[in-house]
Amino acid sequence: KKKKPKLLNKFDKTIKAELDAAEKLRKKGKVEEALRAFEALVNQYPQSPRARYGKAQSEDDLAEKMRSNEMLQQAINTYDEVVSLPNVPSDLIKLSLKREADRQQFLGRMRGSLVTLQKLVQLFPSETSFKNDLGVGYLLIGDNSNAKKVYEEVLRLAPNDGFAKVHYGFILKAENKIAESIPYLQEGLESGDPGTDDGRFYFHLGDALQRMGDKEAYKWYELGYQRGHFASVWQRSLYNVKGLKAQPWWTARETGYTELVKSLEKNWKLIRDEGLAVMDKKRSLFLPEDENLREKGDWSQFTLWQQGRKNENACKSVPKTCALLERFPEATGCRRGQIKYSIMHPGTHVWPHTGPTNCRLRMHLGLVIPKEGCRIRCAQENR
Repeated sequence: KKKKPKLLNKFDKTIKAELDAAEKLRKKGKVEEALRAFEALVNQYPQSPRARYGKAQSEDDLAEKMRSNEMLQQAINTYDEVVSLPNVPSDLIKLSLKREADRQQFLGRMRGSLVTLQKLVQLFPSETSFKNDLGVGYLLIGDNSNAKKVYEEVLRLAPNDGFAKVHYGFILKAENKIAESIPYLQEGLESGDPGTDDGRFYFHLGDALQRMGDKEAYKWYELGYQRGHFASVWQRSLYNVKGLKAQPWWTARETGYTELVKSLEKNWKLIRDEGLAVMDKKRSLFLPEDENLREKGDWSQFTLWQQGRKNENACKSVPKTCALLERFPEATGCRRGQIKYSIMHPGTHVWPHTGPTNCRLRMHLGLVIPKEGCRIRCAQENR
């Protein structure tokens, strides 16, 4: 059994009845009353860590009820005050700082959260769970290098820590160390440790195995699907809207965007000629694909819209194409999509991959295509 955290110091034990009465209000969902009760206790006993923690929790609850970021910031400040008081029990410091870091992340204050997590690790250096949280903190600001150091330290102290293993494997995979990432991702998932049952790890383990030519990949995709992380073995997007139709290929009529499709097809030569003019410039505006999706070859892209935002500079080079597209805000305004020219040179092969969400359809318009040797596969169907 987990030990019940010790939240009261010597002084707080003398006012336990008052603290319990205020906490009872909070547990019953009487948030405003609980906050008033804890505020009164803080005013009366400013050195009471438990009263201050109760105030922070009540502010936290009220922030959720009011959907108020301002109130949530107040709660974050109060959690921080708890730790600065004298004679604070260790368990209360842990709970306060953990919740403070979590709420900072919720508000998008990633660097502030990182400082809080660093404080936790400094105060409790032997607790690997805090180091694991710190690693996540680094990943959230894109600092894979420091996250990697943290997980190496955790695995030195606790070689079987599943949470550290999946995250370490995830970082190795991002570094393109495909073969090295597999045992960490696999052993981490097999551990069943809290925090390991996440679609991203099933996704990256399957992808790594696939790139190594290992048929086991689909076993992990299937498992990810069974665990409810994927819409299907083939549709491994992680941000999904339930109930949407899923199929590998769609006709123009099925999409509901026949006017868009017809307009693009009718003007394909205009689109092609503007694209070729950009491609032929001495200083090409096409940039290499940067998501590590190529097994071999050369794949470059020239982006006109990204996540619903127009690239004004790019559109100056292909003005007629952009003018045509602006008639279709359902495409230009798609927050999870892009509109781009894409070039693959002969011999290019792209790893099987999945888009980020099921609420987007990707349309391809062929502009310069060899008569044979080119194909694209979706699920098990080649075209």
